[in-house]
Amino acid sequence: MNGPVLKLGLPAGSLQEATGELFRKAGYKITYVNRSYYPHIDDPEIHCTLIRAQEMPRYVENGSLDCGLTGYDWILENNADVVQLAELVFSKVSKRPVRWVLAVPNDSPIQTVQDLQGKRIATEVVQLTRRWLAEHGVEAHVEFSWGATEVKPPRLADAIVEVTETGSSLRANNLRIVCELLQSTTRFITNRQALADPWKKQKMDDLVLMLQGAMNAEGKVGLMMNVLTTDLPAVLQILPALQKPTVSSLSDPAWVAVNTVIDETVVRHIIPQLKQAGARGIVEYPLNKIID
Repeated sequence: MNGPVLKLGLPAGSLQEATGELFRKAGYKITYVNRSYYPHIDDPEIHCTLIRAQEMPRYVENGSLDCGLTGYDWILENNADVVQLAELVFSKVSKRPVRWVLAVPNDSPIQTVQDLQGKRIATEVVQLTRRWLAEHGVEAHVEFSWGATEVKPPRLADAIVEVTETGSSLRANNLRIVCELLQSTTRFITNRQALADPWKKQKMDDLVLMLQGAMNAEGKVGLMMNVLTTDLPAVLQILPALQKPTVSSLSDPAWVAVNTVIDETVVRHIIPQLKQAGARGIVEYPLNKIID
């Protein structure tokens, strides 16, 4: 196409499907094509490339990509000079920050970071681990792990630095956590050249706004109902709200319409209370985006 294009990097691997779902809720349809690293997006002004999150900061920093989604951990590991436009807290399992932890076998004598002096540590975040050890005045041999890091202690390593969300994989491999190095969340990053381009900056700002709106709507639903004005105080007392419920006049002055946003988990508890308090015509509806 003619005209400017925003080169967007999407994380390949474990976050790929979650990223596609987030974009869908934000109003962008991403289609992944088998064996292709160039997903289609229904916005002709955006060109997508699938890149491992570990490499994303490097390609954004050098301008091969204008922007992309990656983890805070990989920004630090690459020591990348990028601009973080937004934090997007979502992951493949828990939608909480992931943790990089130091783990050892259950029967290991290692109890503190100081006990790592002279030990072997396997990890994918070599630079991050080396800096962390230096901050604690500890010298250890840190080696890159290509995967299956949990199986390496005690024969191939004394300890590992590994990412975890729930800790289940560590426990399954008879490992215990000694300490936490870092909590990491997904970040929307760009480089200074793209940020200095007015068109690209506006395009990225719009994209971030929609993504954050989709995340704000996660786990929320809307409720609409009609209420007699005499019952309104009792109904409002029951309703939790994102801010305050919207109360609108109806053609019948004895009735008002109430519209609000609540957590999806409380809907089943609150609707019977609302009906008992006098609410009628209660409608629950899904939300795709909430723009603050």
